[in-house]
Amino acid sequence: MKPSEEIVQLVDQDNQEIGVISRQLMREQRLTHRACYILVFNSAGELFIQKRTQSKDIYPGYWDVAAGGVVLAGESYEESAERELAEELGVSGGQLAFLFDQYYEDENNRVWGRVFRCVHEGSFVLQKEEVESGLFLSPAAALQLSQQEPFTPDGIVLLQKILL
Repeated sequence: MKPSEEIVQLVDQDNQEIGVISRQLMREQRLTHRACYILVFNSAGELFIQKRTQSKDIYPGYWDVAAGGVVLAGESYEESAERELAEELGVSGGQLAFLFDQYYEDENNRVWGRVFRCVHEGSFVLQKEEVESGLFLSPAAALQLSQQEPFTPDGIVLLQKILL
C-alpha cells in the first residue's frame, strides 16, 4: 500500500477521535490527525537525527529530530511508535518512555503528537523510502544546525521543549 492510501485517524482540537480518512485526503484538506515522535538517544545523550527523503509528502528533504509518523486508524500512539521505529530505523524491542503530548499547527500540518524517547546505540537499518541518512548529535548541536539547514518545524518545537 502506498503511504497516500493509508487510512489515518482524525481527531478534533481536543484530540478526540472523530473519524478516519486516507492520508492523501488528510494532507489535501489539512485535517487534524495524530502522529508519534520517537527521540532516539545513545548512552552519551546524543540524539539521532534523520534526513527525510525527497519523496516524503510533507517536509521533503528536511532533517527530523524524531523517528515516527502518522497514527493509522485503529492504532494507539504506542503501537504506532513501535511500528514506525521498526520501519524507519530497524529498531524493535526497545523501551519507549512517554515524555509529553503536543499540538502543532502550521500552514501545512495540524497534528496531535505523542512524544517518546528511547536509548539505542545503533546500528540502524534505514528505510530507503523515508530516510536518506542519519547521525547522532547533541540536542544543542541539532538545534544549532537547524539555523543553517531545514528541519521539520514540529520537531524543532519538541526539541526546544526538551532543552528547557
